[in-house]
Amino acid sequence: MENRMGLKEQITEDMKAAMRAKETAKLGAIRLITAAIKQKEVDERIELGDAHVLAIIEKMIKQRKDSISQFEAGGRQDLADIEKAELLILSAYMPAGLTDAEIQAELAAAVAASGASGPQDMGKVMAILKPKLAGRADMTAVSGLVKAALSKA
Repeated sequence: MENRMGLKEQITEDMKAAMRAKETAKLGAIRLITAAIKQKEVDERIELGDAHVLAIIEKMIKQRKDSISQFEAGGRQDLADIEKAELLILSAYMPAGLTDAEIQAELAAAVAASGASGPQDMGKVMAILKPKLAGRADMTAVSGLVKAALSKA
């Protein structure tokens, strides 16, 4: 009975399951995701697909990572632990990450496809890579790899 449900539907089902199981921490994190999705849908008057939902979750993950480092620097391990728990729940919705070799292969293909010849073509290469790698690789790191690859070109 494996009917492929969308990410939004999966999140809604997980929220119901967390309610029934009285998992308050998980429920809280999932409610944050659904609130962010609804906010975006209302603001832009659109129905979000999986790619948009992943982008929202990716942004939330980045916020948690920033908060964790701030809380740990400030000696607030209690708050850092809460953020870490939310980070684990959010990360569960992300697709499996790509290996370095897979990222390099995508990068090489994007450079070839765009005809990039130097750093001035970075935007073209990133435009090809972003939809393919979003949610599956750290785009800041990918950006650095593109810059390095194009500097050699």
